[in-house]
Amino acid sequence: MSTLRASARWIRADLRARWGQALLTVLVVAGIVTALITAATLLEDGTNPWRRLFTESRGAHVWIHTRNAPDVAALSRLPGVVQVAGPYRTAPVTLAADGRRSPVTLRGMEARPPAVAAPLVRRGRWLRPDDAGGVVVERSFAEALGLRVGAPFTVTALNGASHPLTVLGLADTADQGFYPETAPGLAWTLTSTLAGVEPALGRSESVTGLRLADGEDTLPVVHGAATLLGGQIQRMSTWREVRAAMELDNRLLGLLLALFGVAGLVAAALAVANAVGGRVLTQTCDIATLKSLGYTRGQVFGLLTAEHGGLGLLGVAAGLLCGRLAASFALDGVPVSTLSSLPPLAIAAGAATVVLVAAALPAWRGGRTPPIPAVPAAPPRGRLSRVARLALLVRLPPALVLGARDAFTRRVPALLSIAGLAVPMMMITIGLGCWATLDDFLLHPERVGQAAALTVHPGRLPAEEAARLAEADPQVAAVYPGSEVSALEPEQTRSVQARALGTSATPYPFPVVEGRMFAARGEAVAGQGLLDLLGVRIGDRVRMTVGGTPLIVRIVGRVLEPDHDGEVLSLGLDSLAAKDAVPPQFYGLVLRPGADPEEVRARLLTASDEALEVRRVVNPAERLVVIRGVIVALIVVLSLLGLANLLTASALGLRDHALDLAVLKAVGLTPRQVTATLVAGTGLLAVLGVGAGAAAGAWLVGGLIDLQGRGSGFGAGIGRAPSALTMAVAVSAAIGAALLVTVIPARRAARAQVPTTPR
Repeated sequence: MSTLRASARWIRADLRARWGQALLTVLVVAGIVTALITAATLLEDGTNPWRRLFTESRGAHVWIHTRNAPDVAALSRLPGVVQVAGPYRTAPVTLAADGRRSPVTLRGMEARPPAVAAPLVRRGRWLRPDDAGGVVVERSFAEALGLRVGAPFTVTALNGASHPLTVLGLADTADQGFYPETAPGLAWTLTSTLAGVEPALGRSESVTGLRLADGEDTLPVVHGAATLLGGQIQRMSTWREVRAAMELDNRLLGLLLALFGVAGLVAAALAVANAVGGRVLTQTCDIATLKSLGYTRGQVFGLLTAEHGGLGLLGVAAGLLCGRLAASFALDGVPVSTLSSLPPLAIAAGAATVVLVAAALPAWRGGRTPPIPAVPAAPPRGRLSRVARLALLVRLPPALVLGARDAFTRRVPALLSIAGLAVPMMMITIGLGCWATLDDFLLHPERVGQAAALTVHPGRLPAEEAARLAEADPQVAAVYPGSEVSALEPEQTRSVQARALGTSATPYPFPVVEGRMFAARGEAVAGQGLLDLLGVRIGDRVRMTVGGTPLIVRIVGRVLEPDHDGEVLSLGLDSLAAKDAVPPQFYGLVLRPGADPEEVRARLLTASDEALEVRRVVNPAERLVVIRGVIVALIVVLSLLGLANLLTASALGLRDHALDLAVLKAVGLTPRQVTATLVAGTGLLAVLGVGAGAAAGAWLVGGLIDLQGRGSGFGAGIGRAPSALTMAVAVSAAIGAALLVTVIPARRAARAQVPTTPR
């Protein structure tokens, strides 16, 4: 018991003597664990919104869109099908709200919610038999348009007739992804109300959902449905497509946090190991005294591990709490109690293990200290390092030569210090590369397929009149007619989007990164996601089905495609059948440099007397601006990691050469020169670590971003390294901060009165 009390007093005294370094260790570990837990939660929540909605609503695994209502009994007999949702009649309508016109899919439902794929009402209520003018709106669509319960919902059918409806409720669904990533918006109304809005059956379609016994294996059921229904199928989708549409933003943010967190955990382990190793060397005499007083090797090991490992565990606990709160905030207020506890606990356990191992290794070496109170504290001796020889060769000032000699007095701690600085600097450089890539997207949207700043839908005007008005605007540089249709892939197991924009003679300026742009009918370009889905390469021919009509095209190039996970086929309007291409569904407007999209939009609406539907194209990078804040926060944490390593290296250098100060003063060095000697030793390690980390990060960042782009379907060719100016500022700031951190204790040591007692 007395040994425990003595150990506790010794730990308490040591922590009081170096409270700043102890606090820094806790903050560093807490920051890294927070980043890892937030990343894991975001990555998991990328599928959790769909998973929660799908489980709660008993969602359908496969959705089939057909011209007419299919044979439900035949579909229910397909092997693997346990329940059928629908068929539901749906009709395309246009919602007019606050001067905006938005396409909506209106789906007819019964007043009694179905047993399969039931919308989950979050606000308001579900439909009742007497709600002839009521509608329930999908929540993400309602929030994007600012719709509330009780708001008017005036829709216009394809025949031009307007029908006033009222919003009765807002609901979530696992049937489709969030708006605006998944468009058009979705709303439910009574079947009788839908019949009044769109009486013509030819202007609607039927939607049927299949719930399977084994949701992981949808292919046999999809093949069976395709064989059974044949040409009736307009398009098909599975739960995987809906999940992918719901997970886009959180997945990218989570991957970035995970990358920083894993690298930061490695750097944190180096920081802890450096800190413990430095303290062991600094306290050699104290440890020897403890052993001479009866402490065993195991007790000294436990004492050191308890002190330094305890700081790490405190940081892990703080990071666990902060990570849960940060994840809840990032998920827009999702209660912490609803988040899964297994990934955060696994991360906390892993981080605790890493911290304890990092503390135990130098503590084990400290336990082997011989029990002799007067252990010499002199650093190892040997020949000059190569760096010191080079400094002599180029005739650097004596202070810098001595500093270069001192930098590698202890080579293993010196290499660990360099690595401890290189890893954070490498990740900072990668973060700056992500920032540069995001800025490139925002400043040059044409590089990600967003050359058109506006899209114009004819609305109540003929297509030719809409094109004439758009071309007449002085700020419009080019007008491209376009249509978007759903196409069944060759095996007819799922639908992809076919986008016809421009013509083969005057194609839309898609950003082609491999191959070439289409230049003739029957040629097309595709996103990386579509190439991976079909298993084809540039130069191959593919056969798709659009509305029952075969479409055979040759893929001549790969483009950067931010929509639908890259599963988009882009071709000229003249490559589609006349029924899909004439008249065009919309026009893409490329504006002149410096033109304001909002001003052009306002002029077009005024010129058409509000008859046109003019929409601003949303740059996908605008959804990712939150990454900037994440990068700033992570740079702060990584800078703390580097600071912790620098403090350890500086303290060890001062300890090793404390008695040399008297000799340096005796040979004529001024306090300023002595300070320069001490700063040069630690500063050289900082320069090497920062330089190596910056070079490694600049080399890796483009490949890492392209790897993520390819995996997400966007495609490689998007990565941007930080500019030379940015790198110069970052490296200069890192080296300047390192020198500033080391100069304060060095000046204090240089001005102190050092005894001249020989060793």
